[in-house]
Amino acid sequence: MSVLVPIGDFSRMTHLSVKALRFYHDQGLLEPARIDPSSGYRFYDTGQVPVAQVIRRFRDLDMPLDQVRAVLTAPDVETRTKEIIAHLSAMETRLAELQMSVSSLRALLEGPPVRPEVEFRSIPATRALAVRGTVSVEQAWAWGTDVFGEIYGRIEQAGLTPAGPGGALFPAGFFELAEAELTAFVPVDGPVASGPATGDSVPGGRAEITTIPGVEAAVMLHSGSPADSDQTYGMLGTIVAERAIGIEGPIREYFLVPFAEPDVSRHRTEICWPVFQTA
Repeated sequence: MSVLVPIGDFSRMTHLSVKALRFYHDQGLLEPARIDPSSGYRFYDTGQVPVAQVIRRFRDLDMPLDQVRAVLTAPDVETRTKEIIAHLSAMETRLAELQMSVSSLRALLEGPPVRPEVEFRSIPATRALAVRGTVSVEQAWAWGTDVFGEIYGRIEQAGLTPAGPGGALFPAGFFELAEAELTAFVPVDGPVASGPATGDSVPGGRAEITTIPGVEAAVMLHSGSPADSDQTYGMLGTIVAERAIGIEGPIREYFLVPFAEPDVSRHRTEICWPVFQTA
């Protein structure tokens, strides 16, 4: 039996404010069953209560409106489930980033870390399988997890083994403007199957063979969560500045423990600041 209730009662039934209900109506997510033509007052069918409750829970989980709409209008269960899983995966990534930030703050409150040793190293040019992409600081962790999964998958598909640890190039714009084109790469030896467009890429993906240029670098090892790497950057940058040996060029990181390792306490990352050497 269809029963219409005014917006105030529907608000109490669903724990959605009147303002929220009006907003969801304007967005086409939850339209009233009837609108009084003279007063404009909204009435809802009691059968809409479950839909409203689903919307509220999705919004509590910070699901974007477009994704909520995609779930509500999904033509089948499989499509709806896919949208929900995609959002849950994004939430898990965000939760991991928040946990890293909390741990980083705790470490700062405990006092300054012990300064790691700095090494000056000549890094040769390297043939690598790489993915390039314009990435913001907020997207970097998820982007890295995604592209390194693809790169290592392509290497395995080609029957190869990595010729060294994976790494990434971070141009100045990434730090100064919070967005730039990053290059994630894994060194490889041996032939890689030709792709249709580049002639030297693994078909079916973004990864392409490229040469990572050599560089003279001041190198410092960062141990632990990537969220704390700013401390190592600060110590390394201070040494470079004190000696006035910094030059233009991307900072690079080498991930001695694979980037996607879920236990961030195990991460070991070499941070390489480009410098000039006089000897």
